[in-house]
Amino acid sequence: MKDFVDGTAFNAEQGNRARKLFAAVVLAALDDAIADDKKYGNGPEQIARWARSRDGREVLSCAGIDPTERVVQGLMEFVARGVRTSVALSREESERRNAAAAAGVHSEAA
Repeated sequence: MKDFVDGTAFNAEQGNRARKLFAAVVLAALDDAIADDKKYGNGPEQIARWARSRDGREVLSCAGIDPTERVVQGLMEFVARGVRTSVALSREESERRNAAAAAGVHSEAA
């Protein structure tokens, strides 16, 4: 029984590692699309083309993301904002967004 539990825990850990690896690929694809958008102006179209491709759908699925049209639209909006993934995922950016949202709520209430 102990071997079964150890094996299951090992398999779950390996699955989580693989999911994180594919999530990193998705983040890299977003960064590439943002770079294309700044250089050529076609970033949202590039990420949409990738996400709708067979490889893109497979990578999204392996990352634990359902490759629906709603997800593709969200990826396109993210690229259109032009904020690199490392910046968007940072604590400072999160705090800045929260402060801006709070300021917007306070100004609407006034």
